[in-house]
Amino acid sequence: MERKTVTVFGSSLPVKGESEYEDAYLIGKLLAQNNLNVCSGGFQGIMDAVSKGAVEYGSEAIGITVDLFNAKPSQHLTNEIKCNTLFERIDKLISYGDAYIILPGGTGTLVELSLVWESINKGLIKKKPIVCYGAMWKNITDEMKKRIDSEGRETNLVLSFDQIEKCVEYIKAEI
Repeated sequence: MERKTVTVFGSSLPVKGESEYEDAYLIGKLLAQNNLNVCSGGFQGIMDAVSKGAVEYGSEAIGITVDLFNAKPSQHLTNEIKCNTLFERIDKLISYGDAYIILPGGTGTLVELSLVWESINKGLIKKKPIVCYGAMWKNITDEMKKRIDSEGRETNLVLSFDQIEKCVEYIKAEI
């Protein structure tokens, strides 16, 4: 059976030794230990850390890159897929995922969360697990869920956790 792939979104800024980097490394490790591959934007920070964790524990690390940022791809990628535009990149990040984990990030990560959430909400792609890690995302998703509930739409498409292990446990159980 082919391994499923979890797309991980997050900041390009954390470096080794910082908690966000180490959390992403742990995500990659735990996903690999559960026979899951990872997909990310393929550059540094959280993308590098999750790729490193996955590869060190025997999984594939797919990087979907675009040459807009003058950024160096992660040395831990087992497969780099180069895109011509940012929108093509985001589309591939979404399409490669059988599930999604949203780690701390900025506006780019917010766009990625929004697009995957909306794609499922509007039925553009089949329902897949989406989990967010950390208080920042919990606050944002809780506010969005209030709005979505008031519109009579499904509110449980995105779950938030404050423990890395819970994120992976949920993903593993759902896919």
